[in-house]
Amino acid sequence: MVKGPSALSLHFHQRLMTSIALAARAYQQSFDARPYTTLAFTNAALNAIGDTAAQIVQMATAERVEHEDLLRYDVQRTLRFFTFGFAMGPVLCRWNKFLEMRFPLRAPPPKPGIGTFSPLSAGIQIGTTSPHMLAPLNVPIGQIPRVSGLAVAKRVAADQLFMAPIGLALFIVSMGVMEGLDGSQIKKKFIDLYPSALSANWQVWPLAQVVNFRYIPLSARVPFQSTCGIFWNLYLSLLNSSESRKERKQEAMRDTVG
Repeated sequence: MVKGPSALSLHFHQRLMTSIALAARAYQQSFDARPYTTLAFTNAALNAIGDTAAQIVQMATAERVEHEDLLRYDVQRTLRFFTFGFAMGPVLCRWNKFLEMRFPLRAPPPKPGIGTFSPLSAGIQIGTTSPHMLAPLNVPIGQIPRVSGLAVAKRVAADQLFMAPIGLALFIVSMGVMEGLDGSQIKKKFIDLYPSALSANWQVWPLAQVVNFRYIPLSARVPFQSTCGIFWNLYLSLLNSSESRKERKQEAMRDTVG
């Protein structure tokens, strides 16, 4: 019997949802057992995807005469993004854990007793969901602490005023080192890229981080951030590549004049 289009579509949808559920379960198990390693590889892979997307865009839009170097896929460039993402994964893990503990979304529940929620019994570990994200068990609905909008705002403010500037600086310097630039070249790249990139960051990331810190469980925050970051890495990759090409042209002009 030949299945109709609707039956095939339903079968495909079921298989897809099953695969997603299995992948999510495998990720959670890996995160619970090895949180830093899991986030290192996850962040690295998503960083590499962002750079790959950037290179595909560049190859599709580059003019053959003026930008012949953009018509070839640069494996080393993607490896640099992979390496940076791998190194930053554990750092972001610790940072999100710090924000979770420093700015809890809910007020601590009442003292634990029979039939009540206990933070000690739940445990606050990197591989588990913070109890402050969950409603206490067996507590009347009217007595469940509300999620604090102020705590969310504090998390976003700390992230954008502290981690974002540091992370962006680390990105530019790390890329310069991996590209083999000397100190003066890295300094010039930093001066050229940092202000515009940080300004763009503050226009894009606050809203994404509100969603991240408010609704996404701790174990999925770095992957969520990295998934949104595919588009951000697309921007950074294009920005970094543009600056690198400008430096190569200037160096070639100096060699010609000399």
